[in-house]
Amino acid sequence: MLFRTFGKLAWKVSALGFGCMRLPTNDGIPMSGDINEGEALRMIRYAVDQGVNYVDTAYPYHGGNGEIVVGKALKDGYRDKVKLATKSPVWLITQPDDFDRYLNEQLKKLQTDHLDFYLFHALNKQRWEQFVRRYSLLDRAESAIRDGKICHIGFSFHDKYETFQEIINGYDGWSLCQIKYNYMDTEDQAGTAGLKLAAAKGLPVVVMEPLLGGRLANPPNSIREIFDGFGTKRSPSEWALQWVWNHPEVSVVLSGMSSMAQVEENLHFANRSAIDSLGAEELKWIGRVREKFQERILVPCTKCGYCLPCPSGVNIPVNFELYNDGFIHNDPKTARVLYSRFVSEGERAGACTQCRTCEEKCPQKIIVSEWMPNVHAVLGEGQSFPKHQSQFGGEDPFQRAPGRPGRPASPSWAGHETPPCDQGGDSPLEPSRAVPRGKPRGISTARQK
Repeated sequence: MLFRTFGKLAWKVSALGFGCMRLPTNDGIPMSGDINEGEALRMIRYAVDQGVNYVDTAYPYHGGNGEIVVGKALKDGYRDKVKLATKSPVWLITQPDDFDRYLNEQLKKLQTDHLDFYLFHALNKQRWEQFVRRYSLLDRAESAIRDGKICHIGFSFHDKYETFQEIINGYDGWSLCQIKYNYMDTEDQAGTAGLKLAAAKGLPVVVMEPLLGGRLANPPNSIREIFDGFGTKRSPSEWALQWVWNHPEVSVVLSGMSSMAQVEENLHFANRSAIDSLGAEELKWIGRVREKFQERILVPCTKCGYCLPCPSGVNIPVNFELYNDGFIHNDPKTARVLYSRFVSEGERAGACTQCRTCEEKCPQKIIVSEWMPNVHAVLGEGQSFPKHQSQFGGEDPFQRAPGRPGRPASPSWAGHETPPCDQGGDSPLEPSRAVPRGKPRGISTARQK
């Protein structure tokens, strides 16, 4: 195993960390509470035996059972071989004492008397202001450090870069941060700017979703053909992982592994990783892949948020994001899982009343009222994506000049699906944002592979 510096801490971390959000399940449902404990223990311990020394979990993983299984895996001396990270479910806290109550529960589930790293889970502006700051949770965390229950405080993040700046600069006691980062998300959330900001402050950066929930590991055929055409032969998974490891600011890359085969493969990739290992031509090749993915965008939503608040409560950008991701990566099944599990019923596309208030505000002139039923049909009812742009009666259903009469024809639903793959890291409800900020793309006319 190769090791990397971990910020200013006097400790070397394995290039690969074990993310425990997608352990193998008996029912075959990703992230379900029915974990295959025997196989999960075998995988985690094998990884540790091969040098992995960072294990990441969280309170809600696998319906609350994830920490229990991780605790079992780290018995028999394995706890002493790793640094253990879990996360505080800040959204469940309604009073300051709740912080300690959840922390004590987690220590019990993990069968340990201390946590090496305790992160505030999936911080965004609302959670930072209404939970962490409102209930003085940083003071509570510092008290837990004095009590020996926590060694270091950090946070995982899901919001805009400006909020990342506010959080990382709002407390001097951070020991680490965890961000989503992959070759498709350089400008999304914390992005490259956040990665460099954290590193400049001397903070270790733990990367989650390096494979974008497994979607970069199983790209559509048109994407795979680009990788196959390069002289250096790597699988799509290795291309994505090596791209992240190439960055000197990255401390450890989490991968959520669901099978022993994935563990063995990722260990092999980690042992070939290095900082600045990719040459200019290889980086250019990945740029071509990124552009090809962007050509598959269906709805040119940049998630600017001008359409919000919706009078009916629909979270328009998240619905479009999941819809786009399902098509871009030829993986509607994962998009449907995220839609059903992590988007409340009132925020789903099915709650749209076609009032068209949002359309007056949309800079991209997206006909939201006509797209929401289609989004719900695919994500909520299991229908397939439209197979080709021409099936919309020749009219562009994504954009139309304000006041133009008529409505596009209903699409003819067709297509094929591929199963979801593994994911590493944190909350899954932050899918890819393939559209660069302020640069929406046009409609893809590519057929599904």
